[in-house]
Amino acid sequence: MSAANDTKFNSAVFLLTGIPGQEDAHIWISILFCLMYVISILGNSVILFIIKTDSSLHEPMYIFLSMLAITDLGISISTMPTILGIYLFNSREISFKACFAQLFFIHSLQFIESSVLLLMAFDRFIAIRDPLRYASILTLPRIASMGLVFALRGVAVIFPFPFLLKRFQYCGANVLSHSYCLHQEVMKMACSDITVNSIYGLFVTLLTVGLDSLFIFLSYVVILKTALSFASNAECLRALNTCISHLCAVLLFYSPEIGLSVLHRFGKGSSSLLQIFLGYISLLVPPLINPVVYSMKSRHLRARIIRAFVK
Repeated sequence: MSAANDTKFNSAVFLLTGIPGQEDAHIWISILFCLMYVISILGNSVILFIIKTDSSLHEPMYIFLSMLAITDLGISISTMPTILGIYLFNSREISFKACFAQLFFIHSLQFIESSVLLLMAFDRFIAIRDPLRYASILTLPRIASMGLVFALRGVAVIFPFPFLLKRFQYCGANVLSHSYCLHQEVMKMACSDITVNSIYGLFVTLLTVGLDSLFIFLSYVVILKTALSFASNAECLRALNTCISHLCAVLLFYSPEIGLSVLHRFGKGSSSLLQIFLGYISLLVPPLINPVVYSMKSRHLRARIIRAFVK
């Protein structure tokens, strides 16, 4: 019986979905997605290369930025095969094991990105609140330790997901509403009680994205209070200006992520197109926009990039 079940499990597939009603435009949509992936991968790779090769950028702010770039690269690579497979080759089938592996990487990398954004908020908090102790607090070993702890947290909380999903029986059409696999989507395909998965998924989201966003908000409350206490308006604006790039990254990440989570859990009557577009925005836009925003706002990084290309 066990061998028969394993055989059935290995041969089963999920069907991924593109944009309903836009099948005739798949070739044009694929060109758009290809451009987005190329820009995302090149942009984040350039930032990593510049930070690695220029010793003057080996500072906490740029080290955290390199962590963000690595996470964005991972998210782009995790979603690229299935999304481009649908729009370029109309390849909708994905095996159970491949689907579980993809959702593991997507969710763990998203939670790691949330942690990196929290670390970047902490960096701005120390830089504005206690600038004289900035270098002594954010040492390289301490940064490495914090990055490792948060990376392990992201992997550890997602690790049970594939095993929790594997124990289910899937007896329906198994048609997912996205071009990639997500835990909240896959568990709805099960013909079994998904209470444990639903509760654990909510707990993990609150433990990671919920706590991170709360601490980021509290950090900016203190940052704003500190900046407003400066003697001159120029100093206040200069301090707040260093936070603009990070605020853009936070809004790009959390807005669609929270919206998509709410729709998956409570929006039973919501438009499927809205869920699809929010899903694409949450996974494709941050890796695309983050390198552009940080390159534009960071004068030192922008100068190094221009110098590298001019040479």
